[in-house]
Amino acid sequence: MNASATTHTLVVEQDKVGQRVDLFIGEALGLSRAKLKKLFDAGAVKVDGRAAKKGLLVAAGQRISVVVPEERREVVPEPDAPLAVLREDDTLVFLDKPAGTPSHPLQPGETGTVANALVARHPECAGASEDEREGGLCHRLDIETSGVMVAARTREAWTAVREAFGGRSVDKHYWALVTGPLADEGEIDLPLRHHPRHPDRVEPAVEGGEGAREAHSEFRVLAREGEYSLVEVRISTGVLHQVRAHLAAVGAPIVGDTLYEGREEPGLGRFFLHARALGLTHPVTKKPVRVESPLPPELRAVLERHALTVTG
Repeated sequence: MNASATTHTLVVEQDKVGQRVDLFIGEALGLSRAKLKKLFDAGAVKVDGRAAKKGLLVAAGQRISVVVPEERREVVPEPDAPLAVLREDDTLVFLDKPAGTPSHPLQPGETGTVANALVARHPECAGASEDEREGGLCHRLDIETSGVMVAARTREAWTAVREAFGGRSVDKHYWALVTGPLADEGEIDLPLRHHPRHPDRVEPAVEGGEGAREAHSEFRVLAREGEYSLVEVRISTGVLHQVRAHLAAVGAPIVGDTLYEGREEPGLGRFFLHARALGLTHPVTKKPVRVESPLPPELRAVLERHALTVTG
């Protein structure tokens, strides 16, 4: 174990009884699944003094110790990695993220992310975000989601944009192809929480409760053909998998999104979700800025295959 490490001691309260120990630790310390796996594999997690396995269910009063090694967090620049810039100025950079590319590294030395390509072109972005791994990115998109992202080139700008996201003053629009019955337009006001048995997904929390996060989406159908509908979704909150979980919850899962029971689409190696536009107040000029990302070719091909026509 790394000599430079922090030992955390957690005590299981009554309301956590029966939770998996890895989920308990992840919630308490804000650790990723990949990080948790490494800690369990290294024997860095002990319950009442004994090495624990991640599937263990915790009991009231148990003392859990977690030794977390410190890691270098800076992003490795990748000058040869592709980077599509939609708009930039002295303060902000708007990027067009392709599907299949993570937003930023989770592990030291990890490459192949948007942040790696970004800091290679704009080294100042590395110091803009509080977490160096983010490379100045002000938010994240799921790996298989394409579309517009925004990064900051100064700490002041990053802080302002992050506060805008947190204050629900960033206008976020997504395009999704779904199947199933769906009204022409509507709102989905449904809290979400991590699924207790499936940490990779979220589930509706109709009555709120522990772990539930407020989530609000508005949608309108742009085009229909048979069972398929192209939908624009505007979200004011930013819960994990919000668009995916909300559409699935109303019986219209996203095409290709098998995690949420979406219909498979032959030849499409991703789900059909695209971050179409971002609108915000510029942190320096204070003027409104809106940036759009064109629909990528593989998604346009799916629309053509299903005889769906949309402009933009």
